[in-house]
Amino acid sequence: MGSDDYFVSKGTLKLKGVDDSGIKKKKKKKKKDLEKQMEASIRREVQESPEKSSPSSSYNDRTPAELRFMERQRKMEAERILKKASKTHKEKVEDFNRHLDSLTEHFDIPKVSWTK
Repeated sequence: MGSDDYFVSKGTLKLKGVDDSGIKKKKKKKKKDLEKQMEASIRREVQESPEKSSPSSSYNDRTPAELRFMERQRKMEAERILKKASKTHKEKVEDFNRHLDSLTEHFDIPKVSWTK
């Protein structure tokens, strides 16, 4: 039993009919650019929404109260998204830590130990 008995192929498997060009990964976009684009699109929607307040042909079956309710829901959702997108993760963590510091000792986890 020497090294001549076995043949080992070192390398990747090659499949028939598959191009051997390697794996191509998609490039990730930066978060800051995406956030700016989202904020800009939301602001455009908020600014355009008062112009769209007149009922269109698709809303003919809705009452004026329902139309006002839907418009208000859209505005509230856009404001909520802007508010959440305005803070970075770091700012959110700092705010949370500030909140925890302001709590009284009543909320602290008690020490549980038999030996003290």
